[in-house]
Amino acid sequence: MKGRVFVLSGPSGSGKSTLISDVRKRIDNLVYSISHTTRGPRPNEKDGVDYFFVDTSTFKEMIDKDAFLEWARVYDDFYGTSRDSVEEKLKAGFDIILDIDNQGAKNIKEKISDCRLVYILPPSIEILEKRLLKRATDNPSVIEKRIKEANNELSNCNWYDYLIINDDLAKAANELEAVIVADRCSRERILPDIEMKFDI
Repeated sequence: MKGRVFVLSGPSGSGKSTLISDVRKRIDNLVYSISHTTRGPRPNEKDGVDYFFVDTSTFKEMIDKDAFLEWARVYDDFYGTSRDSVEEKLKAGFDIILDIDNQGAKNIKEKISDCRLVYILPPSIEILEKRLLKRATDNPSVIEKRIKEANNELSNCNWYDYLIINDDLAKAANELEAVIVADRCSRERILPDIEMKFDI
C-alpha cells in the first residue's frame, strides 16, 4: 500500500507538535517529515530531530535546485519540505505527517492531490495566548505578532478536510488517530490489494 500524506496546520500554540508526537507512538508506519527552516532552534529543539536548521543562503540554494516539495516564508523565516524525503517514504509504504502552515498546505495539495489536510484549532484566542505565554519560547513581541496573525490563520480552516479542536489533549490525539486509521481503511487504499487477492 502506497503511503498517504497528512498535513497538520494551525496557529502556533495550538498543540500540533505534541499531537504529532503522541499519535506517532500509537500508529505504526507513520513518520514525521522534518522540515528545513532558517529560524534559530528553541532551547528544547535539536537539529535533525525537530527541524533541519540552515542559514538563509543554504535555503535559497535549495529553492534554486527545486529541492522542496513546498516552501514558504512564515513571519521572518523560511520553512520547506524536502521533495526527496517525502517521495521516498511514500514509495516505501509509510504514511507521512507534516506540520506546515496553510500556505504550504495549499502547495502540497496542488502537487499531491490525495493528501489529507487536518487543521488544529485552539478552544479560543485567549487560551492560545495563555499557551504561548506559558511556553515561554518566544520573546513578547513575537508572541504578540503570533496572536495578531492567529485570527487570520484560523479563517483558513474552512477548506481543510478535518478540523480538530484541541481543548483536551487526549481527546484531540484520539481524533487525529481516528482520522489516520479510518483513512487506512478507505476503499481507495485497500481495494488495489484486495483485487490482487480475490476475484473482484
